[in-house]
Amino acid sequence: MRWVVGLPLIVFLGLVAVFAVGLRDDGPDVLPSPLIGQPVPDFSLAPIEGYRAGGTGVDPDVLALGRLSLVNYWASWCAPCRAEHPLLMELNADPRIDVVGINYKDAPEDAARFLQSLGDPFDRIGADTSGRAAIAWGVYGVPETFLVDGEGVIVTKYVGQLTADVMREVFMPEIEALAGE
Repeated sequence: MRWVVGLPLIVFLGLVAVFAVGLRDDGPDVLPSPLIGQPVPDFSLAPIEGYRAGGTGVDPDVLALGRLSLVNYWASWCAPCRAEHPLLMELNADPRIDVVGINYKDAPEDAARFLQSLGDPFDRIGADTSGRAAIAWGVYGVPETFLVDGEGVIVTKYVGQLTADVMREVFMPEIEALAGE
């Protein structure tokens, strides 16, 4: 009879434990991705219209050329994208990786103006004007950054603005491991 009285308390404490585990805060930028360890999605993006005459866009084939790729989703209207841009400019000098930009739902002239005024850190650029490729990549919003190995497999994903700390703690250990350092 006593256990019947205590049963609601036990059920309540069990639910609290389940919710506490489910709601634990790994940080605002830790979002699980089912794409980690998977090949990049099937997509094909043309370059930004009117920018880099003769430039090529981005598709899975260019992300599987035997080189590491840091794929950054960005937009000219995105304040955190503007803030992280100097770091991308620095990363472009790293010979171990190709920096690939995917411009998200942006007017071509705005994207071009952004890159002309702040510098162009990208080895390749694709324009995702419809947002369909972003859906395939599992992008929540901009900026988001992915590390893709030389075989075209997604190694890691970061949601939010890149900082020196994020590069040091999230991406550089992966880059060094994949580069054999």
